[in-house]
Amino acid sequence: MNTNRIEQDGQALPLMPDPVTLEVFRHLFSALTEEMGAALRRAAYSPNIKERRDYSCALFDAHGVPVAMGDHMPVHLGAMPRSVTAALEALGPLAPGDVAMLNDPFRGGTHLPDVTLVAPVHLDGTAVGHPPDGSADGEALPDPAVPLAYVAARAHHSDVGGMAPGSMPLAREIVQEGVRIPPVRLYRRGELNADLLLLLLANVRTPEERLGDLDAQRAALNTGSARLRELAAARGAARVRHAMAELVAYADRLMAAGLARIPDGVYAAEDHLEDDGFGSGPVPIRASLTLRGSDLTVDFAGSSPQVPGGVNAVAAITESATRYVIRTLVQDLLGVDVPAGGGSLAAVRILLPEASVVNARPPASVAAGNVETSQRITDVLYRAFRQALPDRVPALSQGTMNNTTAGGVDPRTGRPFAYYETVGGGMGGGPGGPGLSGVHCHMSNSLNTPVEALEHAYPFLVTEYSLRRGSGGAGRHPGGEGIRRDLRLLTDATVTLLSERRTVGPAGAAGGHPGAPGRNVLLRADGGEEILPGKVTFEARAGDVVSVRSPGGGGWGTPPSTTLP
Repeated sequence: MNTNRIEQDGQALPLMPDPVTLEVFRHLFSALTEEMGAALRRAAYSPNIKERRDYSCALFDAHGVPVAMGDHMPVHLGAMPRSVTAALEALGPLAPGDVAMLNDPFRGGTHLPDVTLVAPVHLDGTAVGHPPDGSADGEALPDPAVPLAYVAARAHHSDVGGMAPGSMPLAREIVQEGVRIPPVRLYRRGELNADLLLLLLANVRTPEERLGDLDAQRAALNTGSARLRELAAARGAARVRHAMAELVAYADRLMAAGLARIPDGVYAAEDHLEDDGFGSGPVPIRASLTLRGSDLTVDFAGSSPQVPGGVNAVAAITESATRYVIRTLVQDLLGVDVPAGGGSLAAVRILLPEASVVNARPPASVAAGNVETSQRITDVLYRAFRQALPDRVPALSQGTMNNTTAGGVDPRTGRPFAYYETVGGGMGGGPGGPGLSGVHCHMSNSLNTPVEALEHAYPFLVTEYSLRRGSGGAGRHPGGEGIRRDLRLLTDATVTLLSERRTVGPAGAAGGHPGAPGRNVLLRADGGEEILPGKVTFEARAGDVVSVRSPGGGGWGTPPSTTLP
C-alpha cells in the first residue's frame, strides 16, 4: 500500500472513497447494527427488552473506535465506546469465539442493569472480493489473528441482584445495587465459561430470564458478525476496513464543520437534580462551553460532589449526553445526517471534576445516574447552547425517565418476578413545531410497554393509561403532554420509583411556559391516597395502585394572546 492508493485483488483502489461509495457503506454498516437489534429483540425473554426495546447495538473498528450504531438508546450508545475500550484493555485483543461481558460502571459500564457483550469479527484468512470490474480472487489478510472489527450489544436486564427487585434501589453504595461484573470472558474461543455464568445466575432473582436475554445478546453478536463477513466477502476486507476509517474521519469533519457555525464565545448554564433520595438536594450541575472555531471545551466545574444516593453519573454517562447534544445540534445546523459512529468528540474537550455527580468514583451508587442525571446533563448543555443558538434550541423536555420497578412472587406461577419500566412524557416544543406527547425523550429512545404484554408478564392490572391533558407548557409551539399510568398490583411487592421534575416542571424557551411537574401517587386498596417522593422504595400490598404521572414538556415561543382587542 502506498500513501495514495490501497491494493486489493491486484487492483489499485483510491485512498479516498467517492461520496456515493462512502454513503453506501454507511448504510450497510447501519443496517448491520439495526439487524443486530432486531435479532436481539426477537430472541429476548424480558418485556423490557422485547417490548420496550431497552437495548443498543453497535459496530467498532479493530481499534475499538465506533463506526456505526443502531437507532437505539442514546444513553447506551454514547457510553458504549468506553465498554469496548475497557474490554480490550483488560483482556487484550479478543480471539475468535471470545465474548467479553461487563457491566461495571467504573470500567466502561453505565449502571449495573446494563450488561454489555463484545465480540471480535475475524475472517478465515481470505476475504473474497468482487470489485466492480469483475476481478475476484481473495485478498490475503496480513494477520488472520487480527480482528476485522468488533460488535457489541448492550441490554438493560430487569434484575441483576442487589437490595431491591429490579436492581434500581435507593442505595448508598454500588454493592447494594447488584452484581458488578468487570470485563471478563463469557466465552473463550467458543466455549462457555459455565462457572462464571452459574455465579452470575445465582445472584439474580430471575435467572431463567437473565439467561434468555444473555443468549439473545449473543444472537445479536452472531448476526452482526455474519453480516460483516458477508460484506467483506462481497466487497473485500480492504475496502471494508478502509470504509470504516473514512466514515470515522467523515464524522469528525462534519462535527468540526458544524461547530464552526456556532458563534465563538463562552456560554454557561446550570440546572439541578431535585434530590438523591437521602436528603441531599438540590444537586447542582453546571457546564461552561468555550467555543473557538471548531474547537469546543465543555467544563463541568462547579457541579456537585458525588452524593450518597444513586444520582451519581460516571464519566461515560456525561460523555454520552455531551455527544448526543452536540450531534443533534450539528445535524440541525448542517442539515445532514451525521454518522452516529466515528470519533465525533475529537474536536471536543470535556473537563470533569473528580468524585463529582458527573464523574463519580467508587463506591458511589450510580443506578439513577444513567437514567436521571443523563437527562439533566442534557438539559444543562441545551440551556448553554441556547445562548449561542436561540432560534434553534428547543424548550426542555420532561427531563426524567420516571423509572418504575416492582418485584415479589407471582401468585400465578409461585416464582419471583422483577419488573422494570421507564415511562414517557412530554417533549419540549421547538422552533419547528410543538413537542410530542407521551414519548421517551433525549437520552431514552425506548417504548412504553403495551398494556397487554405487561399484564401477561406480570401480576398487574393497568387501570389507567392516558395523556395528562394540559400538562404541556403553553407557547407558540406548546410542549407535549405527560402520561398517567396506573398499575394495580395483584400481589404484595417491593416498589421503587426513581424520578425527577416532581417539584418544578421543565422550563420553556423563547417566552414559552414551563411544563407541569410530574407526580407519584399511591392509591391504597383501603381507599387512602399518598403522595410519594420522587425517589422512594416501599412495600405495596395486593390491591394498591401505583400511579406515575410524568411531566409535560416546556413550551417554545410566546403563547398567542387570548385577550380580545
